[in-house]
Amino acid sequence: MGRYEVVLTVDRSMMSNHHGKEFLGFMATGPAMGIPEKLWQWLAAPKIKVDSEGRPVQAPYGMRKVEAVLLDAGFKAAIIDPDHLHKHLDTMKVMMVGHHDYFAYGPPSSEFWSMTGKEPLNRRLFIKFMDSPVVRKAKEKGVRFIMGGPAAWQWLWELELWKKWGVDTVIEGEVERVIVDLVQKALDGEELPDYVYVGPGDSPSIEEIPVIKAASVNGLVEIMRGCPRGCKFCSVTLRPLRFIPLEKIREEIRVNKKAGIKGVILHSEDVLLYGADGVKPRPEPLLKLHKMVTEEVGPKGDIAWAHASLAAIKYAEEKYGLVSKLMHEYILNEHRNLLGLEVGIETGSPRLAKIIMPAKSLPYKPEEWPDVVEDAFRIMHENYMIPAATLILGLPEEKPEDVVKTLELLDRLKPYRSVIVPMFFVPMGALKKNMWFMREHLKPEHIDVLVKCLRHSIYWAEEIINKFYLKEPYLAPVRLGIKLFLKFAKRGLKTLKPSLEAMIRK
Repeated sequence: MGRYEVVLTVDRSMMSNHHGKEFLGFMATGPAMGIPEKLWQWLAAPKIKVDSEGRPVQAPYGMRKVEAVLLDAGFKAAIIDPDHLHKHLDTMKVMMVGHHDYFAYGPPSSEFWSMTGKEPLNRRLFIKFMDSPVVRKAKEKGVRFIMGGPAAWQWLWELELWKKWGVDTVIEGEVERVIVDLVQKALDGEELPDYVYVGPGDSPSIEEIPVIKAASVNGLVEIMRGCPRGCKFCSVTLRPLRFIPLEKIREEIRVNKKAGIKGVILHSEDVLLYGADGVKPRPEPLLKLHKMVTEEVGPKGDIAWAHASLAAIKYAEEKYGLVSKLMHEYILNEHRNLLGLEVGIETGSPRLAKIIMPAKSLPYKPEEWPDVVEDAFRIMHENYMIPAATLILGLPEEKPEDVVKTLELLDRLKPYRSVIVPMFFVPMGALKKNMWFMREHLKPEHIDVLVKCLRHSIYWAEEIINKFYLKEPYLAPVRLGIKLFLKFAKRGLKTLKPSLEAMIRK
């Protein structure tokens, strides 16, 4: 039945549209808590619709890019749902897998694992996938296995599984420029390199980045690559900054619309820096972008931003009134009552900010970082932007007084609608030679941060659920499942601090 030589696939934690709500996918980074694992998995990553060949109607965006490169080069390639790989065993010669967190070593998976002692769902599902009869059969038939994606680095920590599963090549970085040659060698039976690192010098140009051929999960569309802020804990800052032209963005939105996706998630490390002058947002390109996006998705289509920096939010609003203008002239209407996005706080300490992320506050000084954060949170709250914000505990050179500064900042953020997720430091980017932060490294100040973040997030999550999120009738079961989890979290909050304190006394 199959007709594809090159099959791209991944386990269920990523091959899902998460009920059309991207944020629910983050539940797969933790173990089941308070509800059965099957229900947890259904909430985080339900199965997705496929055609007769097992091609999903939506697939992870990064895999769609690789698929487009291979199709443009003339390969018989397709993304296939993991439940339908058996249909292609007779023709498959190369199996490619991309993942955001293969083994749950990334944030926040590693934190959930460390804190609960239970393997996160994403790790469990990936290992189950690789141990499945169909994957074993593919390897027995001589299929070459190529692993990539943002979590490619995690294979260096799992050499035994690398060998056990017969992985031929792991490739890290932006692959558009190099993947065709690698796949051709795999098809020709040539020897493959064990590990390929694609450095900034081999990053693809705008012309080499293709338009996706089929729909991405929840309409995610890339508007730029790279980031100019240079935070030491982040690998994205190592890549050159490139702005995707409006016409290419429009093409991808239309690909998604054709598949029935009514909304769009604008993907960038900092949406407000699209067409920017360095780290200073400019109104013209952002207004043009959002005018085009709203015209394409129409008044009923959802709009979200993948990420935005707090400094850019503050600057754009105070300099140009740009955030208010984007929200009230383009985004908010009777059908769209919020804009979801991710933001990074990372620390409340100006001293640590100056060492670890000196450009994250620009054009403001690192010494002003707590004020920048609070001002940005106020702007988002007033404009119905709901951030999922991250903190990093255990950053290199962190001192107890730095954590106290984070606690003080959390107190200042209480009035603002948000979810704040503390994460344990994972050695990545320029800091990849440093030590992991684990449960045994917790100090009393860290425990206070964990408790304060959970209390803040539960409080605002209840309001978000009641007023803004999962309002569609067909999502009523999902809404009920999330409410059950929040009840469990509230009960756990009462005993969390003494439990953690007992843990660090051992």
